[in-house]
Amino acid sequence: MEFKDYYELMGVDKKATQAEIKRAYRKLARKYHPDVSKEDNAEARFKEIGEAYEVLKDPEKRAAYDQLGANWKSGQDFQPPPDWDAGFEFSGGGFTGGDASAYSDFFETLFGQQFRGQQQHTQGHRYSMQGEDHHAKVLIDLEDAFNGATRSITLHSPQLDDAGHIVTKERTLKVRIPKGVYQGQQIRLSGQGAPGIGGGPQGDLYLEIEFRPHKYYRAEGRDIYLDLPISPWEAAFGAKIKVPTPAGTVDLKVPENPVSGKKMRLKGRGIPGKSPGDLYIILNITIPPATSEKAKEIYHTMEKELDFNPRADLGV
Repeated sequence: MEFKDYYELMGVDKKATQAEIKRAYRKLARKYHPDVSKEDNAEARFKEIGEAYEVLKDPEKRAAYDQLGANWKSGQDFQPPPDWDAGFEFSGGGFTGGDASAYSDFFETLFGQQFRGQQQHTQGHRYSMQGEDHHAKVLIDLEDAFNGATRSITLHSPQLDDAGHIVTKERTLKVRIPKGVYQGQQIRLSGQGAPGIGGGPQGDLYLEIEFRPHKYYRAEGRDIYLDLPISPWEAAFGAKIKVPTPAGTVDLKVPENPVSGKKMRLKGRGIPGKSPGDLYIILNITIPPATSEKAKEIYHTMEKELDFNPRADLGV
């Protein structure tokens, strides 16, 4: 997937005001509208311009995009990090209600979920005095899901100043992380969204949970995975070994002669809940390095004494 420079597509500077972006869009839309344009690539350019404007016209999406794109150039191979938009506070506004499928894979990867969520919101929209709901992705430690915690979360809320430039305001909230929360789950903070209209109640704030990368574990739903190195002799004879888990150390019985990559399940040792997840141990047989004369002697003996060809199944 290629990185798209929306500023380059719109022909505006990265410091352009929202009014300048709007004027540029109107000019380009008139030039490349398929119904009136005689340019050979009018339809493709019209779609590109519309996609760029969907992002740049909204201060929230634009600020997140600016942070992401600081070190990328148009056309470079691109894969966004999973937490690229963490900490940005998004409202329900911004998208015009167009068809997201008409836009590129780049747009879909970054904003597709937010786009669809806004469409669902606007389709059932009725006049209301309550403020808009806000949404933000936040990063927590995996251990918080096992124990529960209270954490200070700093959110960035992009807004327009009087000159039409984007400024980012920060606010810090103390948030209770409930025990058993899992990746992708949303925590609702009542009354922490946008102010209501005419004295109406504030909207709510929804925090989407994302786990920080962990040194040992990875999570899928409520299940946890751990790659566990074991020695050749532990694999050959079987062993009872200590294994770390996010909730503490447990004993694991390794069977004799497992293949490297064997998956062992510890039921109920994943993220807690009414139906707790499981902990899956992936056994990785690790070969000691031959860095001493004694180690080399042992390996030479194994070479001579053991009838072993790890490539036998390959027919060589």
